[in-house]
Amino acid sequence: MENTQPIDLAEYMSGSIRNIMATAYRNLLSNPREARFAFTMQRVFEKSEKRRRKVLESEGLEIPPFLISSIATTCNLHCKGCYARSNGIAGDQGTQRATLGPEQWRTIFEEAAELGVNFSLLAGGEPMTRRDILEQAAQVKEMIFPIFTNGTLIGPSYIDFLRTNLNMIPVISIEGNTSQTDNRRGKGVFQRALLSMEMLKKEDLFFGVSITVTTENMSYVTGSEFLQMLRSYGCKMVFYVEYVPTEPGTEHLALTDADNEKLDTIVEMCRRDFADIIFLSFPGDEKYLGGCLASGRGFFHIAPDGSAEPCPFSPYSDSNVVQIGVKEALRSPLFRKIRTAGTIGWEHTGGCTLFEHRDEIEQMMSVS
Repeated sequence: MENTQPIDLAEYMSGSIRNIMATAYRNLLSNPREARFAFTMQRVFEKSEKRRRKVLESEGLEIPPFLISSIATTCNLHCKGCYARSNGIAGDQGTQRATLGPEQWRTIFEEAAELGVNFSLLAGGEPMTRRDILEQAAQVKEMIFPIFTNGTLIGPSYIDFLRTNLNMIPVISIEGNTSQTDNRRGKGVFQRALLSMEMLKKEDLFFGVSITVTTENMSYVTGSEFLQMLRSYGCKMVFYVEYVPTEPGTEHLALTDADNEKLDTIVEMCRRDFADIIFLSFPGDEKYLGGCLASGRGFFHIAPDGSAEPCPFSPYSDSNVVQIGVKEALRSPLFRKIRTAGTIGWEHTGGCTLFEHRDEIEQMMSVS
């Protein structure tokens, strides 16, 4: 029988973060440097949780523990079905979206940390093309910044940077094996990603991988052989991101309801069989959190120009964090409408509710 008990979202999210950090600490006990960092961040995040609770109790505003920040508008690859190019976040030189400066991003991250935000996932484009922004983000020590990167720009200079700033965690995007990855990302990208993993492992640096799960690769990327390979390279975290068909003609790659149920079961098995790796599933894990977490319910997206958007797959905005700040962006009329419109119950196929209900979101934008 389906569980219909109400969920205390704030407690569930905070509990999930506590579990992630505790798992990371246990898995890093053989690496004193990283273990000390994980232990320190556990204490920092306890304070962050109290800050979020304080704002909720005093102002009735839920502060999400996550942000997704698109800091780069260019990329050195042209991956098939790239949502960032489809949604206008990234483009080629001369066609890309305007972006904020490094100091502006640092101000945003500092405010977010003060409110109790724990993580900002850095995306793009290719975020490692913006070393200047990464260096500013690294100074915000109360937050952890997973850098979602294609891994091709990691070299000795970046290794030094990551060694010095343990709150910057590379998450390398691959699609499975050589043919699966190179077919989407370009020839030689898989081997270059493995080289980056080797460099990170040699320095005992914590890193993860991000895998876009489709109907074509789901079986392989959740299989024991593939996960054993990742373990052998030192990977400590796996993000499974369900494919969103932003490119027409690719709808067949999106997971069906049956696929989603199977993936949920497999991820739970992975968490049991590969206990030394943290597994996260998006948006699969949302069903245990009462539905879609966008629009500030669990996270929101900051576009390159500072626009506050529900999520990267829903590029609509009526506010800008540079102009009004993170807290006020969470109060934006659009976010409030989405949070109160019953969107968590909207039916959808594929990886994103809001992407499939673009007409409804556009209607919300048009109503004052």
